[in-house]
Amino acid sequence: MSGSSFKTRDGSSVKMQQSDNPTSPTSPIAPYPPEYRSRAPEFYGFVAWTSTSFLYVVYLLWALLPDEWIKWLGVEWYPSREWAILVPAYSVVVALLTYFVYFALALLATPSFSDSSAITDSRALWPPLKHGGPNPYLAYANPNQVPEIYDLPIGLVNRVAYGPWTSRNTSFQTE
Repeated sequence: MSGSSFKTRDGSSVKMQQSDNPTSPTSPIAPYPPEYRSRAPEFYGFVAWTSTSFLYVVYLLWALLPDEWIKWLGVEWYPSREWAILVPAYSVVVALLTYFVYFALALLATPSFSDSSAITDSRALWPPLKHGGPNPYLAYANPNQVPEIYDLPIGLVNRVAYGPWTSRNTSFQTE
C-alpha cells in the first residue's frame, strides 16, 4: 500500500493510505482540496454586480437630473422621462400577469370532479371482467385468499368506507 500526505489548515501533515476500497474514509475518491478550481464565477459575479450598480446609477441620474444638467454632461439624446415610470410599472404588471397566467393554466389543466381522470390515470391496472364469471373484487372479501393486485374503483372504496348509498343521504330534512 502506498500513501500520500497533505497539509491541513493548521499546517499539520496527514498521511492517507490508499486501498482497493474506493469508499474507504482514509482514501477518498477525489483529492481534497481540489487541484484546480475555476475562478470564473467570481469574475462573472463581480462584472454582473458592477454593471447592475452602474446601470442603476445611470437610471437614477436620467430620471432625477434636470435636462440642463444632462445636456451639460454631453448627452444629446435620451428617452422621454415618462419611461422612468412606465418601465418599472410595466415590469410589475408583467410579473403579476405571469403569475396569473400560470395559475389559469393550472386551473385549465385540472380535470373536473366528475371526470374519471381526477381519480385514475392511464397507468391504472383494472382486472379483466368476464360476463358470467366471478367478480374479481370478491377475492378481497375472502380473508384466506391473497388477491391479485388491481386498482379498486372509487365507488367500491366509497361503499366500503362510508356504507351503502341511500336516498336519506341526499335529501334535506325540513322541519
